[in-house]
Amino acid sequence: MIPPSDLVAFGTAILTSLGVPEPDARLVADSLVTADMQGHPSHGMLRLEWYADRLRSGAMRAVTDVATVIDGGAVAVLDGRDGVGQVVTAYAARDAVRRAAEHGVGMVAVRDSNHFGTAAYFTRMIAAEGCVALLTTNGSPAMAPWGGREKSVGANPWSIAVPGGRFGPVVLDIANTTVARGKIYAALEREQPIPDGWAQTADGTPTTDPRQAIDGLILPMAGHKGYGISFMMDVLSGVLTGSSYATDVTGPYVPDRRSGCGHLLLALRLDAVADPADYAHRLDDLIDRTKAVPRAPGFDEIFYPGEIEDRNAAEAALAGVRLPERTLRGLERLAKAGAIPLPDWMSVCSS
Repeated sequence: MIPPSDLVAFGTAILTSLGVPEPDARLVADSLVTADMQGHPSHGMLRLEWYADRLRSGAMRAVTDVATVIDGGAVAVLDGRDGVGQVVTAYAARDAVRRAAEHGVGMVAVRDSNHFGTAAYFTRMIAAEGCVALLTTNGSPAMAPWGGREKSVGANPWSIAVPGGRFGPVVLDIANTTVARGKIYAALEREQPIPDGWAQTADGTPTTDPRQAIDGLILPMAGHKGYGISFMMDVLSGVLTGSSYATDVTGPYVPDRRSGCGHLLLALRLDAVADPADYAHRLDDLIDRTKAVPRAPGFDEIFYPGEIEDRNAAEAALAGVRLPERTLRGLERLAKAGAIPLPDWMSVCSS
């Protein structure tokens, strides 16, 4: 098990060796380690090697320089200029909160960004500032349009987070496929099959092989509904923002092509629409009622959105983070390429 702070420091060192400024490198590393801590290794440190390849090729710029294209008071459009996705999105989140402080609401559209890890990392950031948060993004094709047999629609995840009462923030972060594509990569990393119903091969045959799934089609959640939601997220994140969309968006696992992905962020200041104390009481009541529902067979507890991630993160903060062997080997390759001394935990975890 690896102390999270050690893992963040290691990720920061790797990224700074590739030209990313130290504060930006630490932000990216923290976002990846946070995903591992929360139980989402699909968006954790396994992606660092992908990011490194994109930085080396120049498809993603190491020094992020966000430009404001439109400043409309409560609304803004930003150009990420192919900068690091986490850095671009954190900038946009802070900008949305700043605009909400003045206008009650801040809406920021982002074009020409890159993959940013988990959407919840940024909606939690906004919720911590006393705002309701919504974040959409688009990605490279993962599913076929409903009725089609070639992939042209991304998983296009989105997240909503709200400030909490005694339970803390409530956070939803989902892709519109049956499962996030990163979870299939995580299964490949662990050399494990994927469950039935997640994906099909390129010719439409159901598969449990993660490699065939990556090369084939990931199925939409809830059938045509998942496809419809994902299509609309591409409208909000790509078409509306002036960024790329559909098959023009490139995923983070492609080392040498610019991403072109876009995002849309909303920050709604809580006290502009509700009394914060009354809101907290009502949210707590909703959670209490929900968790008190009689449980179905096989379930020990009912969770509200974000609760499992919070528990996982609290446990990992004490016990440390466990990474798959394949991920560790990728991190070792990055260290050697950057002439960074191998940390002690790397040899311990590999033994």
